[in-house]
Formats: sequence, C-alpha cells, structure tokens
Amino acid sequence: MRSIESHRNFLKAYLWDKWDQLERDQEKGIASPDLQKPVGADAAFIELVARKDFSVGGMPLADALASRRSHRKFTDQPLNLEELSYLLWSVQGITGDNEERRTAPSAGGRHPIETYLAVNRVDGVRPGLYRYMPVTHRLLVMGKVDGLDQRMADACKGQKFVAAGAAVFVWTATPYRSEWRYGLVSHKMIAVDAGHLCQNLYLASRSIDAGACAIGKYSQDKMDGLLGVDGTDEFTIYAAVVGKV
Repeated sequence: MRSIESHRNFLKAYLWDKWDQLERDQEKGIASPDLQKPVGADAAFIELVARKDFSVGGMPLADALASRRSHRKFTDQPLNLEELSYLLWSVQGITGDNEERRTAPSAGGRHPIETYLAVNRVDGVRPGLYRYMPVTHRLLVMGKVDGLDQRMADACKGQKFVAAGAAVFVWTATPYRSEWRYGLVSHKMIAVDAGHLCQNLYLASRSIDAGACAIGKYSQDKMDGLLGVDGTDEFTIYAAVVGKV
C-alpha cells in the first residue's frame, strides 16, 4: 500500500520541472494516436439531435450554477432523445473546426477520455450500453445487457440509487493519448480532464430540469468488465448518474 504522502505527490506539479528532459513519443516523431476510439465496419449507430436543432438547455448559466446539487433521488420520467443528445454534446461535443475543440477543455487537446452510457429510460433509445462518438455526434450501439441497471449499481459498490437514474455516464481513460505528448505528467492532467467533463454534465442536467450525481466509488474490475475494456490501455476512471428530479 502506497503512503498518503506518495499519493499526495500525484497532485503536485513537480514533474513539470523535468518535463523537457522526459522522453516523450511526440518528440521522437511517433504519429499521434487517434482522439476517438475506432469502431468496426459492421458497427451500428443511433443518430443524435444536432446542436443546431436543440430547443432545450436555455437556463441561464448563473441559475444552473446556483442550483447545482448532487441528486440521488429521481422520478420515473424518462429523458428524451433531444435531452440525451444535449447532455452528450455538453459533456464532450465538438465546438470548432477540428476534433480537438470540444465543450470541455483537455490538456494539449489530447482528449484521453471516452464516454460510455448505460441507458435505462430514454425515449427513442433502447435500454443497453452505448459509447458516444463526439467527432460524428452519434451513439455507438454496444448491445443489450440483461439487468443492466442492477449490474451497474453493483459495479458501483452496491449504491442503489445508481439503478434509479435514466442513464449512467461512465468515463474511461485511454492514457496513451496524453502520454504521447506529456509522458509522466499526463496522469495528473487526465484526472483533471475528467473533472471538467463531469461538471459540464452537472450544469447541463440542471438546465433541463434533471439532476446528476458523480460516482467515484466503483469496482474497477466489475466496471471495466461491464464496458468490455481491457483495464490496461483503457479503464474506468469516473461515472455519474442522471435522471429527472
């Protein structure tokens, strides 16, 4: 078990003092890794409502900030496809003329985080697992999972309220996207990036009369297994449940 002091050092910026001396793949001329996980040729997608067509999310930012809370109780009311599209775009959507410019900042524009979605109650979207494709603003269909709501709650260490949400956002890290540029400094930056995404989800949820609750307590093996990620080159780092309140 590592000491408290060694874990605290992870939060410090001392590695930046040696950053220029660290070996990094970018400096070696190695090609940049893709900023979005690839899919197979037979992949199935759900088209989301485009940003230009959003009619939701008009709450003033000051009001969303003032009413931001962590919600653990939700109604049975489902989200609709437009609301889900808006939430996904708010978390990680493209805002500029290239895939590096998104709604949430990322160190060096590396965007090392993938957004997965466990859908329980969304009109127009079957319950199951999905992955958000920010570059094309679509949902990749990963498939139906029996008892997904309860399995997700179990993966979150038995937190029952997780099963009551309309959807659960799960974020995984693909560290090499950041390591390619930042080397040993990258892991602190990945953790910071995850916080940006979740705060965007909190504020966007409030603006559609929904609520969110961040989840840092989960079983690494169970959550990685549920998402089908390898736990080494990609692994869960954060989650949040969303529902109408």
